[in-house]
Amino acid sequence: MHFCTILHREVGFKLNEELLGNGNEIFENGMRLGITTGSCAAAASYAAAKALLGEKNEVLRVKTEVGITLEFEILNLNVNGDVASAEVKKFAGDDPDVTDGVIIGARVKKRTDDKILIDGGEGVGTITRKGLFGEVGEKAINPYPRKMITDLLKDLGGFDVTIYVLDGEEIAKKTYNENMGIVGGISIIGTTGIIHPMSEKALIDTIKLEINMVKNEYGKENILLVPGNYGKSVKEKLKLEIPAVEMSNYIGESLKMCYNSGFRKITLLGHVGKFSKLALGIFNTHSNVCDTRMEAFLVYLFKMNVKREDILEIIDSNTAEIAMNKAIDMGYLDVIKNMEQGAEEKIKKYLKDDNLDIKVIIYSMERGAII
Repeated sequence: MHFCTILHREVGFKLNEELLGNGNEIFENGMRLGITTGSCAAAASYAAAKALLGEKNEVLRVKTEVGITLEFEILNLNVNGDVASAEVKKFAGDDPDVTDGVIIGARVKKRTDDKILIDGGEGVGTITRKGLFGEVGEKAINPYPRKMITDLLKDLGGFDVTIYVLDGEEIAKKTYNENMGIVGGISIIGTTGIIHPMSEKALIDTIKLEINMVKNEYGKENILLVPGNYGKSVKEKLKLEIPAVEMSNYIGESLKMCYNSGFRKITLLGHVGKFSKLALGIFNTHSNVCDTRMEAFLVYLFKMNVKREDILEIIDSNTAEIAMNKAIDMGYLDVIKNMEQGAEEKIKKYLKDDNLDIKVIIYSMERGAII
């Protein structure tokens, strides 16, 4: 049994009565929908508030604004004087979410007025940078979860609500939170209460948010795009004083978002395994999309009039890292420089702006960047 279940959506889904309340799942494009951290926080708050008023529920239903009814198994319900607490276990559906299975709880205390004040406790991150849905220093609880909690509790009276997440600080290390300026825990998020398993869209939305944060905090003078965390460590070694955003494999999407945000000076720093593909004009470098690493070496070495036997030896490599090292050892260091320049030209064509100030830097794990 799932600890939280999507029971029914009034529009767009047929209710299966046989599964109602018994682990029923709703599918979208063949994938199971999930529950946001915001919905979990709201359910825990609602259960705790009701328990404080004398009504203890082992199972609780919550209806979202989009017409989906959620059923939660309430865990560790406890009342101690004028404070009650409750917890629920998050279900992410088929979304590859590191918060799947996390325990989200709420501590609720009755107030003498009708106000509902919401704060975060242990395991909930703190905002440290501008550009997010909240002020610097506030807990990272987004507007919709706050509204959802308020709407559920307002008919019960006034409450002080503290949301907490078990092991939230450790789980946050596996998320993008620190890059976005949220430290010490995860975010309590969601705009509908439901997770649609579109991880690619979610990741691109995160990249866009980071780009906007760089723009708000540092202006539009320059921005650095890196595929992942290791690129940031190379940035430090190169002493590049440029605010960085992780773009994963979505180079094209990230470039467009930077350009549309007003950036006209963009630096890209990445491993030869991904950027050799970029040198051929490939803007989604995921291995499931393409694998043209050796073809890139073939094209650029051929343009340099490298001997056929040397080209064949280099492109016989298992990885781009090995191919790069072979090429350098054989005296063809310029192939990397040419790939960088080729990638810069491809980007200008991709964004249709020859006046862009584009800098591409390729590195290998063994040799670092060739500056």
